[in-house]
Amino acid sequence: MTVTVVVGNPKPASRTSTAATLVAKGLRPEAEPTVIDLVDFGAGLLGWGDPAVAAAARTVAESELVVFASPTFKATYTGLLKLFLEQFDGGTGLAGVLAVPVMLGAGPAHALAPDLLLKPVLVELGATTALPGLYLSDRTFADDGVIEGYSDRWRPVVRALTDAAKVADHA
Repeated sequence: MTVTVVVGNPKPASRTSTAATLVAKGLRPEAEPTVIDLVDFGAGLLGWGDPAVAAAARTVAESELVVFASPTFKATYTGLLKLFLEQFDGGTGLAGVLAVPVMLGAGPAHALAPDLLLKPVLVELGATTALPGLYLSDRTFADDGVIEGYSDRWRPVVRALTDAAKVADHA
């Protein structure tokens, strides 16, 4: 099982990274996720052909489960995440990837942002987004039980979908 976390927070080692990693581990506890912190790429995200960005995009495209995470910024996901998502071809760039949109915010005003804003972009890029997006409080996610509840509810679905994808790949 290949699990990747893509973090679109402009601050390195952010709460977004911590929360997304907890989500990934909750959904597939047997797999250690690869964490791609987009802030590390700097100006490499602004053009085409940066080798580090291309390698990260390949890692994501070859993953079975990817948690795409962003803080809520101006009521949506960050431009940093948008720049990375531009690396993927529409319709096929994330084909075969089970994607989970996760966003963090200070309050419930933007609780639908993962489903209304981030999920449609992931679908447009070809990802499977069978799980609902997850919105977390940036102050309480580590202790409020939301990640655990989400993981317990959706872990069997993730397992079934990724196992089915493996069977289809070998058919």
